Amino acid sequence: MPWLDLLAYVFGGAFLANALPLLVSGMLGRPSRTLFAKPPGEGPSSSTVNLLWGFANLVLSYLPLARVGSFDVRKTAHAASCGLGLLAIGFLAARHFGRFYGGVAPERP
Repeated sequence: MPWLDLLAYVFGGAFLANALPLLVSGMLGRPSRTLFAKPPGEGPSSSTVNLLWGFANLVLSYLPLARVGSFDVRKTAHAASCGLGLLAIGFLAARHFGRFYGGVAPERP
């Protein structure tokens, strides 16, 4: 199994992690933060922008997962690679957006 395929699956998981909250926010009609806001990544974007950007990320997750190699969710290495990308972007998003929504614990003195 080529390691480049596994790397592609990490990126597929990362795009999937980014797609899910944006799609949900867009479908619920709620604003959320995207790269298209002012300032980028900090200001709110409309629900329509969230839906479109979430769909674009869903397509970007499809490309490495379905078009690179032969991704099989039953193969541990494939699922773990995808999960690693999903978890990595999930942690980054939790830390970044936690500043805005109160999800980051206060610093200890």
